[in-house]
Amino acid sequence: MATKISISFRTGKSTLFNAVAFFKLWSPSSNVTFPPPATMITNGHRSVCTKQIQQSQISVSNQSAFNISVPGFPVDSPLSGLEDVMIGYILGKTKATEVAHLAWKYIVQEGDTVVDATCGNGHDTLALVKLVTADKTQRGRVYSLDVQKFALEKTLALLDESLDKDEKEIVKLVETCHSKMHEVVPKGEPVRVVAFNLGYLPGGDKALITGPKTTLMALESAKDLLTHGGLISVVGYVGHPGGREEFETVLEFGSRLPVDEWSCCELRMLNRPLAPVLVFMFKR
Repeated sequence: MATKISISFRTGKSTLFNAVAFFKLWSPSSNVTFPPPATMITNGHRSVCTKQIQQSQISVSNQSAFNISVPGFPVDSPLSGLEDVMIGYILGKTKATEVAHLAWKYIVQEGDTVVDATCGNGHDTLALVKLVTADKTQRGRVYSLDVQKFALEKTLALLDESLDKDEKEIVKLVETCHSKMHEVVPKGEPVRVVAFNLGYLPGGDKALITGPKTTLMALESAKDLLTHGGLISVVGYVGHPGGREEFETVLEFGSRLPVDEWSCCELRMLNRPLAPVLVFMFKR
């Protein structure tokens, strides 16, 4: 049974080549290839091409959206285990945050340093702790930030009920804006993942939201802190006042990153315009 994934790339002049980079990132051993430049029809920043490759169908629409139908990933592929989550997302049964958590799984290694830039209720922080302490033999570090004290209290309560003493010791909770993460992470400490869950705190004051200016500053800090082979992960929301402007700032930031150093993609539900949107920015 084929798995059908819809991914929207915003990569400036080389949409197709960045699709190759992204696919190879997730599945380096994959035999999937793309047509040479001569078979492409290009109009500005948009490309149109269709090619049948073995059992896989890859198409690029004039909206730069990739529809990839894959007969199934090999057991030894880094993508193994992704199918159920992606199918759940496509069917509207899996949350965007769950897709993000699975992406981190293929990036984070035991002992890594990671940052939850907007800890909220603590679920992202908890997921990151489990990844950096997966084999219990290496101690990573999780920096968990939020501008609201209430959010840090919620996160601490979740960690208290979910982690043992040793696991909790690797978490540093900091009451500060995500734009100041460079003041929290020690200079020279390589960061593997910086996770953003934007908008307002669920169950909190909806008037207190992340905004375009501070989020752009935070993304710039994340870019500088991230080690090669690291990931900036963003879950954005456009349904609240100011959300769309903030998310456009995220897209603009990702679109400007140089293609030879970064692979960036956007994942969204096309017929649910207010649904959360995922953006991944991988540093080569």
